[in-house]
Amino acid sequence: MNLTVPAPPTTTDLLRQPIGPDRHATRRTGTERGASPREGERLRPLSRLQIEDRLQELGDFYAETSGGGPWAWNQARDAFLRRLAADVRRPGFELLVAETTELTGCAYGFPARADGPAWEGTDAHLPGKLLCLAASGRLFVVRGILVPPRVRRRNQGRAWNLARRMQRRLLTDHGAVTGVTLVRRSDRATVEALRSWGWRYVRGDSPQESRALLRSPFRVLVLGT
Repeated sequence: MNLTVPAPPTTTDLLRQPIGPDRHATRRTGTERGASPREGERLRPLSRLQIEDRLQELGDFYAETSGGGPWAWNQARDAFLRRLAADVRRPGFELLVAETTELTGCAYGFPARADGPAWEGTDAHLPGKLLCLAASGRLFVVRGILVPPRVRRRNQGRAWNLARRMQRRLLTDHGAVTGVTLVRRSDRATVEALRSWGWRYVRGDSPQESRALLRSPFRVLVLGT
């Protein structure tokens, strides 16, 4: 079966410490608090043409949230834009931006398709129940979540947390019942962030499948609507 699944491990490149001060940090007055539901960022999907028009801005935002020194920043930015250019051509691709007076977040992905293009070898990392969901059109690949550090550090369990809002919107816009992403086992910071936003580990339906998942270099995480 050909299955569209995420190229390892793009989601989590986006969750590392940014370079320099966080320009999106909230003001601190006494105790810290996150953005309220009423003051939260506005979410909207971009068309392919709008994505083209804002590529440089999206690349800059990715670099700011990916961490590393100036050389790593440029390299990460270029790699991100190459991946995005390939992903945007996939059927059903959606990219959401969160905005106030500036870009404050981004999330993107596409439906997993049994008859669509696949990344060679990644089918082996998914258990059979996810392959069945893909075949029925109910599985959505969350390729990336770009958020400032405050979203990762505070109010992760709140329904109005920006990452939670964006990932939920991606699934509901496409009628998907489950989101999926792959994360390298060594990337503990990303796994912890995703888990704090409601993602959970996939379990095998049989001892053989469970052993195969444990041998994989990637964690398979899923999110329900």
